[in-house]
Amino acid sequence: MSRTAIIIPARWGSTRFPGKPLHLLAGKPLIQHVWERCRAVPGVDHVIVATDDTRILQAAFSFGAEVALTSAKHPSGTDRIAEVARNLSTTGILLNVQGDEPFLDPKLAAKLIKALESDPRAQMATAACPLDPADADNPNAVKVVRDLGGNALYFSRSPIPCDRDGDSCPARLRHIGIYAYRRLFLLDFVKWKQSPLEKSEKLEQLRALEHGARIRVLTSKPAGPGIDTPEDAAAAEKLLRRGLM
Repeated sequence: MSRTAIIIPARWGSTRFPGKPLHLLAGKPLIQHVWERCRAVPGVDHVIVATDDTRILQAAFSFGAEVALTSAKHPSGTDRIAEVARNLSTTGILLNVQGDEPFLDPKLAAKLIKALESDPRAQMATAACPLDPADADNPNAVKVVRDLGGNALYFSRSPIPCDRDGDSCPARLRHIGIYAYRRLFLLDFVKWKQSPLEKSEKLEQLRALEHGARIRVLTSKPAGPGIDTPEDAAAAEKLLRRGLM
């Protein structure tokens, strides 16, 4: 069985919510809630906060996290975790858990690890849940279609698949942004240039599909709310204090 690590990319400079990782929710920094959820995932050897900011680094150290200080020049969280992954030579599988997901389901994370362990042909694994019909035309709700084996065929911001005649469309799936990677595949992935479909949809995972990668897509219940804005944080605070998530 491969050694596994969860890496939580966290940066200070969010345009909509500067300093978001250290925003207090129910008395704890947001990044601590995410870290605690990740620590509850069984069979994981490392949970690492990857950041380019010393304020986040110091806060993570204060609650006992393993921390990696990374370059400030990374264009994405994936590039940030790849920097950390280069030093984890004995690790076979890595999970990318965003630092603004305080309601991560540890069971889902464990299933993604198992999906890669049980399918040697898969380079990545991710998750999806039923799409709320109200979000069918919402470009911020990313959709995914799978083949009969449960592997990704395509991800889009458009309402896919199209039900031309209005009588046979399968249940649409909304992508959940958590990823498991084989370490060596991730290190190759970040070397590739942005692909045409990735540039069009602004979806990084399409780069993997355009290079022929196999992405397992597990179905799950809807994910808890992520934190993109101060308003999201206020709503999450209420859920945490009421013990609803």
